[in-house]
Amino acid sequence: MAANTIKHVSFPGRLLMLGCGSIGQGVLPLLLRHIDMPLENISILTSDTRGSAVAAQFGIAEEILPITRENYIDELTMRLAPGDFLLNLSVDISSVALVKLCRTLGVLYLDTCVEPWAGGYTDLSLTPSQRSNYALRETALALMDDASAPTAVVAHGANPGLVSHFVKQALLNLARDTSVETQAPATRTGWGELARNLGVKVIHIAERDTQIANIPKQRGEFVNTWSIDGFIGEGCQPAELGWGTHETTLPADGAHHESGCDAAIYLQRPGASTRVRTWTPMEGPFHGFLITHNEAISIADYFTLRADNTVTYRPTVHYAYHPCDDAVLSIHELAGKNWEAQKTQRLMQHEIISGVDELGVLLMGHAKGAYWYGSQLSIDDARALCPHNNATSLQVTAAVLGGVIWAMENPRAGVVEADHINHARVLEIALPYLGTMAGEYSNWTPLLERGVLFAEDVDTDPWQFKNFRVV
Repeated sequence: MAANTIKHVSFPGRLLMLGCGSIGQGVLPLLLRHIDMPLENISILTSDTRGSAVAAQFGIAEEILPITRENYIDELTMRLAPGDFLLNLSVDISSVALVKLCRTLGVLYLDTCVEPWAGGYTDLSLTPSQRSNYALRETALALMDDASAPTAVVAHGANPGLVSHFVKQALLNLARDTSVETQAPATRTGWGELARNLGVKVIHIAERDTQIANIPKQRGEFVNTWSIDGFIGEGCQPAELGWGTHETTLPADGAHHESGCDAAIYLQRPGASTRVRTWTPMEGPFHGFLITHNEAISIADYFTLRADNTVTYRPTVHYAYHPCDDAVLSIHELAGKNWEAQKTQRLMQHEIISGVDELGVLLMGHAKGAYWYGSQLSIDDARALCPHNNATSLQVTAAVLGGVIWAMENPRAGVVEADHINHARVLEIALPYLGTMAGEYSNWTPLLERGVLFAEDVDTDPWQFKNFRVV
């Protein structure tokens, strides 16, 4: 049977999709294609009509009703029953509030990031630490007190989500290529020991989006290949990164959080104004934005090793993202307007004429230097594989599909992150939609582009964060 026609799971309950933006529209055909359930059991609750045409095309019932802090309990309780599934693809609705409600109702749950209520990302009454992804993640981790509760998969899109599975597969590939005999570890400690023994010091989620459109960005317009509200929200948050044990110097504008797992630090500046050096196979070296993401914290935390309550190993982990060129221009304009969002927004879809989204993980510091593993998905391949997707959205929607199916197959796992899920199963589901899966070694380090003309403070250890940061 062809990979794009397999019914991976049969689901007897109802599935309510909250939100129908670019990801909701792109995942809908995948859900219909790969989950055996009656069409009438799927419905959409959303705040606007952006996805109405796609919902109508597939015969899915859609209701326009903004969900708020005041109405979410009543409105969702009347639409969900034990054994149902809430697929949260919205923004500005508290993920933690939804997880708690789903636990009470006996409902399965998945989202693509841990969201606060509207305004939570930019609430100046909160400290930068309190409005960070680190803090949001800690509120979700506090719900991991019942491993037999209805499954709630938090932060499982492309990144966060899919890239956590890429890291595990990349470690296995690296072990194979360096003649380290190993099988896939069965425990969190086992994965940490594998990463430490291989010498991995730094992990970038290294992404370069080269998609271009036949309509150029206009003044006063924010253009992007995925959620604009989501991108602006996370770009205006403080930059965050998992902080490795090999690091010797805390950045001058860096700070530890006052509570929690202490796996990450934050910088006193927005991620959309913080750039880092990184590398992908197709692009080579480039400068990316250090945008805060849940996976930078969760991966660093997951691979942490301790002895007698002392951290003995942890990699530095962060996002290094170069969006499509029009999005870069949009960010430049946004920053120049004191981070006040442009009045016009355009999500690039049908006007895209070429380009690739190269999304993967770059593991550095090991015996072979640097190793990138991930998806190279072109716009042409994305359109051929699934309707209503561009290259960026399909990497997300394939990961959402994998997470939803895993949750349906494991309905009593409690609250889980991508790092705790069987990576092989999710990749089995997602890989047919990810284009070329590439793994490539490189001798690149952040010092290679920094010669005598640079006056920046350089450390002779190439894997120190100060060498990656562009100042």
